[in-house]
Amino acid sequence: MAKECSNSSCSKESCEGCPSKAGQGKPDFHIDLNADSSIKHVIGVVSGKGGVGKSMVTASLANQKAKEGYKVGILDADITGPSIPKMYGLKGPANVDDKGVYPAVAANGVKVMSINLLLPGEPVIWRGPVIAGTVKQFWTDVIWGDLDYLFVDMPPGTGDVPLTVFQSLPVDGVVIVSSPQDLVRMIVMKAYKMAQMMSVPVLGIVENYSYLVCPDCGKKLSIFGESHIDEIAAEIGVPVLGKMPIHPEFAELVDEGRFAEVDNTDIAKINI
Repeated sequence: MAKECSNSSCSKESCEGCPSKAGQGKPDFHIDLNADSSIKHVIGVVSGKGGVGKSMVTASLANQKAKEGYKVGILDADITGPSIPKMYGLKGPANVDDKGVYPAVAANGVKVMSINLLLPGEPVIWRGPVIAGTVKQFWTDVIWGDLDYLFVDMPPGTGDVPLTVFQSLPVDGVVIVSSPQDLVRMIVMKAYKMAQMMSVPVLGIVENYSYLVCPDCGKKLSIFGESHIDEIAAEIGVPVLGKMPIHPEFAELVDEGRFAEVDNTDIAKINI
């Protein structure tokens, strides 16, 4: 026998359109993309903690897809710690008109939107709901144009912003970024479980800082310890997309705002 609704204000008629009615599934919280934009694929780049080079991986993926001839954008969702504009040498303020906000364009054609382009040099001292609302506006108010790939560089952890992105944007999948430290299992599992809970596919894992190649002898030095990413990936059933070594030359290009020149051959092997 079906259980009756406990809400006295409900009737059979008023419950007919309720999304929680049996067989109706979960409510859809997706928001509409800007009317002057068309985006084919949305890829989130996530991590269970900070300091693992997530923005480096995001920008490397974007560079690679641009090199392959695709139209690419980066939505910098790390509102309180944005770094993407600095990497590409982009400065605000962004252009705004009656239609919306226009992303900045890097030297290699990658379009970028970040809070740094709207409030250049200003610290963002906002509470969670305001930050989450800004991320939504980067989807609804930014005129991205036609893009094949939009990479979303998310802040570390499992807070308001990742939740907002997963619920509000049509994310096709996420790439988890980790490092070889002992914390790696916790880093990966937190991100993996959140993606699972939000029904977002995990495309795979990228291990950053895997090793350093000695400039004198060419030996691989495991600065952050031996990697355990293969066994962890096997445990949760996702592929290891790549293992990125430490590239001192990349760090120099980041500091000079010339990341558009980076050709990360370790990322070139990744097919998403």
